[in-house]
Amino acid sequence: MNTRGLLDQLFKTGQEMLSKQTGKSAGGKPSLGAGGLGGLLSGMGGGALASGAMGLLLGNKSARKFGGKALTYGGLAALGVIAYKAFNNWQAQQATGQVREPQTLDRLPPAEAEQHSQAVLRALVAAAKSDGHIDERERELIEGEFTRLDSDRELQQWLHAELNKPLDPAEVARAAQTPEMAGEMYLASLMMVDQENFMERAYLDELSRQLRLDPALRQELEAQARLAAGQ
Repeated sequence: MNTRGLLDQLFKTGQEMLSKQTGKSAGGKPSLGAGGLGGLLSGMGGGALASGAMGLLLGNKSARKFGGKALTYGGLAALGVIAYKAFNNWQAQQATGQVREPQTLDRLPPAEAEQHSQAVLRALVAAAKSDGHIDERERELIEGEFTRLDSDRELQQWLHAELNKPLDPAEVARAAQTPEMAGEMYLASLMMVDQENFMERAYLDELSRQLRLDPALRQELEAQARLAAGQ
């Protein structure tokens, strides 16, 4: 599966989609009519389609504190850059004095970067479900947009399974095979959730626990995301 390429499209177009705040309905969700999000889903190029898929994942959560400027800036590699800085700062704070080079998304060969990308996409989809807003119709629309973005049937089947899974932070966290993957998954989830929403914040807290993130590392990840967002 070429998860890495698909995610890169999503992250690169997400910033533009969020900044324009396109097609809001009266209830706060993106409009599915022809003049709203439907315009993004009409097949007008890969960037528009990626924006449509990201918009559906975000649902009514388009006013992101972190996502608009931080994790979508510069594509998927930005996720690794933010995680790299956080890991370096965290290691410097540890009493052990043991420092190793963080193996984040931006510093990996293609095969390993693909593993990280799959874990990040799993976290992204799960976090989008954390407020329960993705109903059956929206699942179908999301799957349709991902199908247009990438014709890989294996990837489509994988995404279908992820969208239809019950939300389980422990199951999501099992995809993290390295501390760096755990950090990147947390950052992606941080982008998707509204921390002022109790259910979503509770999900993020439980995901952090299941990922076994050191509290100091979690704080550093959130601090680096804020810095990248210019906050």
